[in-house]
Amino acid sequence: MSARLDDKVAIVTGGAGGIGRAYCLGLAGLGCAVAVADVADPQPVVGEVQASGGRAMAVRVDVSDAAATQDMARRVTDSFGRIDVLVNNAAYYLTLTQGPFEDIPEPEWDRAFAVNVRGPWLCSRAVYPMMKSVRSGKIINVSSTTVWDGTTGFVHYVATKAAMLGFSRALAREVGPFGIAVNTVTPDYTPHNAQFVERQAADLDDLITARRCFKRSQRPGDMVGAVLFLSGPDADQITGQNFLVNGGGVFQ
Repeated sequence: MSARLDDKVAIVTGGAGGIGRAYCLGLAGLGCAVAVADVADPQPVVGEVQASGGRAMAVRVDVSDAAATQDMARRVTDSFGRIDVLVNNAAYYLTLTQGPFEDIPEPEWDRAFAVNVRGPWLCSRAVYPMMKSVRSGKIINVSSTTVWDGTTGFVHYVATKAAMLGFSRALAREVGPFGIAVNTVTPDYTPHNAQFVERQAADLDDLITARRCFKRSQRPGDMVGAVLFLSGPDADQITGQNFLVNGGGVFQ
């Protein structure tokens, strides 16, 4: 069982649905106040948290916009008094253009890096002063198993998720002296979005499941345990690390 997170405050970007929603509900279930941050409407997830007795607030934010991320950090601090955990989950993925690397439009490449790389940097920069002031904090970035696979048709996405590994390690060195941990979690293909699944090969989930040690589809909730662990005191001596959660599909 993960340690309780009572009196802690977390921001989850991309928290309005999918795996982000699962993170929000999991953190709230351990007593953590949660800021559900997303370009999509965060209010339904906020309602779920509050209906179960938890504390949550909605923040509409484009993580690629510096002013918006600073405003996000200010609003959360004003509402809850602190920021203990940042989960950089927001990503440009479900609607990105798939295809050969030479056919990817330049604006598509730039958008992927703006959201998936600049976004975590800006969000981390926004919460850093608060975490530094109390010499404590947990920043959790999100990579992808596509980095290990070198998945074709997604070269811009794969490149951004590989960048998360280097970003996390370098940031861990810089903020470690102030008691701030930075780690990465890496999910596998999780067929939770019907529109995205429809764009893939009909047997994609079966093919990916077949290579796993655990022969089943991955679900959003499968990622929650790793994030809860890294958010809590049991992970206080862990930083700069990556945690693969994929049922044994690929090994580190």
